[in-house]
Amino acid sequence: MVGGCTVLGAAAQMLIKRGLVDLPPSPDAAASGLEPWITFVLGIATNLPLMAGLSCYGLSTGLLVLALRYGELSVLYPIIALTYVWVSILSVALLGETMNGFKILGLAVIVIGVTVLGRTGPKAKG
Repeated sequence: MVGGCTVLGAAAQMLIKRGLVDLPPSPDAAASGLEPWITFVLGIATNLPLMAGLSCYGLSTGLLVLALRYGELSVLYPIIALTYVWVSILSVALLGETMNGFKILGLAVIVIGVTVLGRTGPKAKG
């Protein structure tokens, strides 16, 4: 379940980034009347990628709640850090972003850290 959280979280980031491209400009403080604000709010509410991204975050949170019900927080929650790995990979693949050695090293440290924490397993009760 927590693995699904990481994938949904990464999908949420990608969808929100995509939705922000089409977002209407926010009204400035000097905007007169409600019309610019109504247009802005409607632009957000009707932005399908943005709403899909927020929905993915909601699903991700729901899965995390279910997973935490049966697992240990100290073991499961660090797995959420894998979301950073997925977002980085998707950013390169879908957004044309670049990776340098430091980013790759950072991602490797995250993966190694999650692996080490996951291998420790649940602690004995007693």
